[in-house]
Amino acid sequence: MNKKLASLVLAFLVTLGIVASFNASMAQTPTQPPAINVKDGLTKAGLKLQEVASGVYALIASVDIPPANSDLALANGGIVIGSDGVLVIDTFQSPDLANLMFATVKTVTDKPIKYVLNTHYHNDHTGGNSAARALGIPIVGRGTIREYMLNRRGPNAQASNPIPPDLIINSETSLWLGDRQVKIERAEGHSSGTDITAYVPDSKVLFTGDILFNQRIPFIGDGNIQAWQGSLYRLISTYPDAKVVPGHGEVSDRSGLQEFQAYFSDLVKLALSWKARGITREQAIAQSSKIPDAYKDYKFQPLYASEIPNLPSNLFTAYDQIARSASIPLVP
Repeated sequence: MNKKLASLVLAFLVTLGIVASFNASMAQTPTQPPAINVKDGLTKAGLKLQEVASGVYALIASVDIPPANSDLALANGGIVIGSDGVLVIDTFQSPDLANLMFATVKTVTDKPIKYVLNTHYHNDHTGGNSAARALGIPIVGRGTIREYMLNRRGPNAQASNPIPPDLIINSETSLWLGDRQVKIERAEGHSSGTDITAYVPDSKVLFTGDILFNQRIPFIGDGNIQAWQGSLYRLISTYPDAKVVPGHGEVSDRSGLQEFQAYFSDLVKLALSWKARGITREQAIAQSSKIPDAYKDYKFQPLYASEIPNLPSNLFTAYDQIARSASIPLVP
């Protein structure tokens, strides 16, 4: 990958920050969001509003790497409407995109937004949190998400003044939107113990965050491949009939989870072949940098083998976690 492309990719994934400091935003009184032309805003952001079930919507991003411009949303978002309020899932990478989400909510319901849920700490899902804070909307997250965001660790290393969640949950719980339940559960594997999923039982819709990249090469440099595989198996078996809204890519179902599981299985098998031959990481990546035909149409292809500062490729991570492992993991 040339330096210009690497710079674009890195900027795309990690550098879009937010503007208000945590302490200052805590002292703010709720404000009104700016007036937004939602139709034009969604087009500019490369977002598609999709009704997944009655009162359950997804905002689906179409961007690829590198994006044409920084106005394009990098990840998906969600809207769940109950009888007395709304849950918003993820705030994209900037306050402008978060405010577009909040304006979109107003086009489908007159109910107030009760909560914002961060599915994990990465900036493309949390960079708009300052807009939620400005409106006085509680933000919910899991585990060490506050520490990761405030210490600017991992892919958030270059984020400016991140706004972490106010409410931290560490076990299975439910958010109630009047008579509508949203089950919040832990997941493992993608983002250092901060992943959560949201399931709407009455409509059988599952929001996975980045536990699912649907027909996208995933970012795995901040995760654990084997733990991630375990999370996918659990979701496949627990929610066989669910409509699945991924963190990146189109709305899917169980088949999308299974296809993503197959991607990891292939990656593990490849890494085990390196281990068996005793080759170096440099040799392994040089010999395997071509994306397999099964995944040649996936977006986010620079994440497969290219070396981008602070963003190790899938092959790099697989070598370190599998080929260098003292034990040989089971291959599904």
